[in-house]
Amino acid sequence: MTRRVLVTGLGLITSLGQEVETFWKRLLAGESGISRIQGFDVSEYSAQIAGEVKDFNPDTWIDKREARHLDRFSQMAVAGAIQAVKDSGLDLRNLPDPFRAGAIVGSGIGGLGTMFEQAKILIEKGPDRVSPFLAPMMIADIAAAQISIALGVRGPNFCTTSACSSGSDAIGVAYELIKSGNTSVMLAGGAESLVNPLGITAFNALKALSTRNDHPQKASRPFDKNRDGFIISEGAVVLVLESMEHALGRGANILAEIIGYGATSDAFHVTQPLEDGAGAARAMQAAIKKAGIKPEEIQYINAHGTSTQLNDAMETKAIKTVFGEYAYKVPISSTKSMLGHMIGCAGAVEPAICIMTILKGIIPPTINLETPDPVCDLDYVPNVARPAKVDTALTNSFGFGGHNSVLILRRFIEAKA
Repeated sequence: MTRRVLVTGLGLITSLGQEVETFWKRLLAGESGISRIQGFDVSEYSAQIAGEVKDFNPDTWIDKREARHLDRFSQMAVAGAIQAVKDSGLDLRNLPDPFRAGAIVGSGIGGLGTMFEQAKILIEKGPDRVSPFLAPMMIADIAAAQISIALGVRGPNFCTTSACSSGSDAIGVAYELIKSGNTSVMLAGGAESLVNPLGITAFNALKALSTRNDHPQKASRPFDKNRDGFIISEGAVVLVLESMEHALGRGANILAEIIGYGATSDAFHVTQPLEDGAGAARAMQAAIKKAGIKPEEIQYINAHGTSTQLNDAMETKAIKTVFGEYAYKVPISSTKSMLGHMIGCAGAVEPAICIMTILKGIIPPTINLETPDPVCDLDYVPNVARPAKVDTALTNSFGFGGHNSVLILRRFIEAKA
């Protein structure tokens, strides 16, 4: 029996807000969460801006003593999961079978901040001074593990690590687990915190980051001719997924339905996408086929849209390959123009945005699209949010290593008997 998979809860920690309503209001207003980095001295760095989550207090969500032993990405993941479960109305502690509820949280890198700080201690003070919590704080799977411990879910519990597709793959795998009947409830999403000296240095060295330091809120400009790189951002987003039977059986409030997931590999290069977008196109086609719909039924695309020269041109080609002439009619936006690139969390926040778009009937804009690139000639909803009835949305996530992951979400309509 193939089960339908519903989204019943949503929680998030981002540079634009630490709860859903504030986040959504600011996103629709075209506000940017990008600013000069405050967490450390960036005067010697070529890129000095990021999407920091300011005023995040883990003690709001986690016991103070426990919080000290969690890396920042895990702290935010637990906070997002607690929000999402509260939003869903689920009583996880009284599930008939806690082994049918699990947690999958994607992260591209994991506890890099802890790794950096403890490496400094190793070098400056010696191995005996390194924290015994280093290993469990830095490993990428620990965010999912901490959610499992905090909320008592005892089913599948692991991390997907596929660079910038990690969050999307986490949701996709959770969807497949429920659809196949292996689980009834999954907490799925992404978490990342790379706004630290090592994280910024790593992507600076690749020449991947925007250096528009004097105008941080104008720096992320997907599909604009003058784009010069992406902006690292941090945060966590968790969705509650349930089988339709489980959700309806408890009278849950349904936010949306996941109907398709596709994943492919470019098998080409560690950082560059295939120029013709064939891998990305095939992932979209796979998700559409699995959803059992026609391409023309997609009414909104949340693009990967990183604000890099290669990605934006490639993604435009891929969309044209999949949608043909309809590519010029479907509205597309890159919310990275406001949020920056949340790396392993990008593929989780963008499905969440698709859900809000379906629920609220308005498409968030691509801000800073001032000089359209001739090779990026589709409808990117420039600069201003657009009211629209959206029943079905597609979201793209592409990552270093050639990962391509696509999710399709739809307004939930219960089938008549």
